[in-house]
Amino acid sequence: MAEPDLSGSVLGRIAASTRLRVGNAKAAVSEEALRERAAGAVPVRDAEAAFKGPGLRVISEFKRSSPSEGPLAEGFDAGAVARAYQDAGAAALSVLTEPEFFNGSLADLESARAASSLPVLMKDFLLDPYQLLQARAAGADIALLIVALLGPKRTAAMLEEARALGLHALVEVHTEDELEAAFDAGARIVGVNNRNLKTLEVDLSAGRTLAGKARGRAAVLVCESGLKRRADLETMQTAGFDAFLIGSHLMKSGRPGEALRELLA
Repeated sequence: MAEPDLSGSVLGRIAASTRLRVGNAKAAVSEEALRERAAGAVPVRDAEAAFKGPGLRVISEFKRSSPSEGPLAEGFDAGAVARAYQDAGAAALSVLTEPEFFNGSLADLESARAASSLPVLMKDFLLDPYQLLQARAAGADIALLIVALLGPKRTAAMLEEARALGLHALVEVHTEDELEAAFDAGARIVGVNNRNLKTLEVDLSAGRTLAGKARGRAAVLVCESGLKRRADLETMQTAGFDAFLIGSHLMKSGRPGEALRELLA
């Protein structure tokens, strides 16, 4: 797989914004100081165990906004939503921390982690090992690594950095080449995104195809994007997925905990 060309895409704009954000963060807090904070963070929770098991294992996401759907739930409290998700049967949490395109923050992640006993995924566009330190310092248990953003070599390097910090990593793919790059990097938790991050189009059939190629090769296989009905989850579970990451459908309901409960009922 060639290194990614993000020019002209939404993902490319997010990447440019992220590089600027990371540069500003480094100027405010040194890597050494952040590494000390990360070393003293709360212990990592077991994501692999949470993602596998009987029933439908849902990673419920706290997301304030998205480029494709606009504002979803701007006034919500991340801690309150995390508690509601846990009470409704979530297996794990995901928190969008990207500020410009998703209106997220590390404060949202910290609130969700403190309010729940579930493993928490930091959902962001990670390009720099410094962001992995941010994730660990904020209490994240899992970091998202997007192959379409990083390319094969940097995916492998970031995965190694994540493991050195004790973090689990959800390595996200949406093509067969990216899937092979994830396995070459040694990914144990692989997320198949039904959304093309360059066009934002959703295609569940693409996810089913990749699940067939990944079956038996990943410790955990996670289905992402476009999941709205219990039937969607059951179909994808039959295709080989262990867990399901759901955000927009739950958040835009205005009552995310109840929406998850209905989905699982």
